[in-house]
Amino acid sequence: MACTNVRRANLHRADLRNANLRRADLLHADLTNADLDGAHLSGAHLSGATLYRAHLSEATLNEATLSGADLSRADLGDADLSRAKVTEEQLKRSQVTQRSNHT
Repeated sequence: MACTNVRRANLHRADLRNANLRRADLLHADLTNADLDGAHLSGAHLSGATLYRAHLSEATLNEATLSGADLSRADLGDADLSRAKVTEEQLKRSQVTQRSNHT
């Protein structure tokens, strides 16, 4: 699914474990309660996306754009957030374990 355009898609409760979503265009997508554990989201565009209670454990989000995304109660345990465009305020609303990589 690399470089796929799924803007504004309703992916509520979708099972996307280990999915290849590199550079995917997920602007304003609804990923509420979606299972993205282990998903590859490097360089993905998630601006304005709803990731409320999404599962992103061990997901690769390096260089992903998360501007304005709702990460409330999202599980980011062990996610790679290196060089991701995300604010500290967004991360405070999520559940980030100490081992998550955010630089």
